[in-house]
Order: sequence, then structure tokens, then C-alpha cells
Amino acid sequence: MAIGTFRSNVWDPVLIICQIVSMQCQYIVTLGIWVHLLNVLCGYNTTIDQLFTQADKGLFTEGPGKANTMAYALNCLTSALGLWIIVGRTKQCLDFSLTTHVIHFVTCWIVNGHLPHTVSWWILNLVGVTLMTVLGEFLCMRSEIKAIPLGMGSKVDL
Repeated sequence: MAIGTFRSNVWDPVLIICQIVSMQCQYIVTLGIWVHLLNVLCGYNTTIDQLFTQADKGLFTEGPGKANTMAYALNCLTSALGLWIIVGRTKQCLDFSLTTHVIHFVTCWIVNGHLPHTVSWWILNLVGVTLMTVLGEFLCMRSEIKAIPLGMGSKVDL
């Protein structure tokens, strides 16, 4: 590694795997919190199936469908904060957002025993990837463009 380089491009598979696992854990935990919170506010019962099934997603469904759709949307905003804290790089936000949603897709496929086939589920997840990526990139970019102080002495107010 050359001296004086900022974030050298060394491939670190352990770091990447740890970030993927952290993002997935953050995604599922915050999704569970949002689903439970919105179900309590709307007066519905909360089940673990609401995290992985496609049946009760959509703005035009009866029951907890609207609450679950809002929970997924809010979770994408919360997961953008996770991208900012865990990943912290603008260039990697799309990669980790897609990876998180693909792992969730595979988990839903395994739990349900079939591919999700409702249009509302696919639209919800495509919008979720977009929201999570754009907001995560925005937050990471704001951190990356902060001024780096160069002086070692006391701050002089001009």
C-alpha cells in the first residue's frame, strides 16, 4: 500500500462479507420494527409472515396491506441510514442496496416456496431499491465532501 493514499482499492472479502451481513441484519430488524409499529398503530396483529410473504402488500388491499407497504417504504429510508453508517461509500451504495434486496428476495422465495408473483410486491421492491440507493448515496456523498482540516495548530478565526 502506498503511503499517502486515501482508501486504497485493496480487495477485502472479510470486510465486504461483514458489511453484507450487517446490512441484511439491519434491514430485517428495522423492517420488523416498522411492521410491528405500524400494525400496532393501525390495530392489526403482527406476524413474522408479514416480513416475507407477498400476500399482504399493496395500497389497495384490505387489512394490514397499507401498513406493510408503508413499513417497507420507511424501512428503505432507515436502511439508507444503514448504508451511510455501515458502508459509508457513495460508489458502493447501489451494490449493497441491490445485494440486500436480492438476499431478501431469495429468503422470500425460500419461505414461500415459490417466486413472488404479485405486481405490487415487485413494484414495492423496485421502488425500495431506488429509495435506499438514492438516499444512501446522498448521505454518503455529504460525508465524503466534508472539508478535511489540514492544519495541526489551533483554529484561527478569520
